[in-house]
Amino acid sequence: MSENIGFVSTRFAGTDGVSLESAKWAKVLWDHEFRSFWYAGRLDRAPEVSYCVPEAHFEHPENVWINERIWGKTFRDPIVSRRIRDMAEYLKTTLYEFVNRYDLRILIFQNALTIPMHVPLGVAITEFLAETRIPSIAHHHDFYWERVRFSVNGVPDFLDMAFPPRDDELQHVVINQAAREELSWRKGLSSELIPNVFDFETPPPQPDEYTKGLRADLGFAEDDILILQPTRIVPRKGIEHSIKLLETLGDPKMKLVISHAGGDEGYEYQHMLEELAHDSGVDLRIIDDRIGEFRQKNSKGQKIYTLWDLYPFVDFVTYPSLYEGFGNAFLEAVYFKLPILINRYSIFARDIEPKGFRVPLMDGYLTKEVVDDVRRLLADEGYRKTTVEHNYAVANRFFSYSVLRRSLRTLITNIKGLEP
Repeated sequence: MSENIGFVSTRFAGTDGVSLESAKWAKVLWDHEFRSFWYAGRLDRAPEVSYCVPEAHFEHPENVWINERIWGKTFRDPIVSRRIRDMAEYLKTTLYEFVNRYDLRILIFQNALTIPMHVPLGVAITEFLAETRIPSIAHHHDFYWERVRFSVNGVPDFLDMAFPPRDDELQHVVINQAAREELSWRKGLSSELIPNVFDFETPPPQPDEYTKGLRADLGFAEDDILILQPTRIVPRKGIEHSIKLLETLGDPKMKLVISHAGGDEGYEYQHMLEELAHDSGVDLRIIDDRIGEFRQKNSKGQKIYTLWDLYPFVDFVTYPSLYEGFGNAFLEAVYFKLPILINRYSIFARDIEPKGFRVPLMDGYLTKEVVDDVRRLLADEGYRKTTVEHNYAVANRFFSYSVLRRSLRTLITNIKGLEP
């Protein structure tokens, strides 16, 4: 018999990690006859299964007003406390309505009790759980103590209360081992480790009529060698290493293609990269204006492609990040059977590398051995094929839907008990 499960967050829309992983969870749960419903401040799910509460979005004016007065401060005014509680009280009523409307038996909180982008929502959820004792799962992607911006704040009491709360009916899930240990040390809470996953059991999509001529449409020649940096342009992505790689390889046919925009943390870093590429003789192409969440036409009548449309036309992927919570771009490259350069960020070194992937691996700087390995992966078709097929097999074993399926079965069994 099917049961209804509710997903709760500030946003389920677009291609951010929380939205993508939540959709994967819902797909696997559907295979187990659980119907998913969605609560958030911004939603792109089907209307019949969505409960949109604009006040729950982190960019709602009231929440922005609160955030301006609690971060980077060591105290808060009484009016801020009142407005946090007032907003939390309102959001709590919407949670009751959400659960009652869809007859929900289990709730899954996606990062809403993890990173305090919306303190009133976290408080509302915590009180709602204390009042209802509804069985729940908190899926944690990145904790507040992992971000410098939250280190100075005027809400230590709310952070201790709600991010995450200590509740007997709430199971905790983290995406890496370091987060598991920190949660235990800071909060005394045990957790299940479920890594981000991909549907490796289903082959990647192939080019179709829409993507015919994609290279030419984006301004590339057929014999250009496309090196993709599939990330936003922010300093922690280490894109200067990708530029250095192409400079060292020294092939004018190589183009460094960045798929996402800058601006999340200002444009200074992007301007620095553009100057560095120019001085290094590297052809840098930022194509975020032609890459979107959906296939469509822009105001000029040009095709907008998805990132997945682009992957089959790419020759190599660079991912020299300084830090990642997990690394979805790595799994995407493996899924599309592309070789990839990795900077050994801490989560990769601990949670991913030991699984046995074969990748050019740098430790903060490029070595001759790493560059030679990249050159061979681009030039030696046999070596390339052996490498990417090996990586696909490893990922299918450790990061496929079957892993998620087993883990979710354990969590649901903890809630429902062993059925006859």
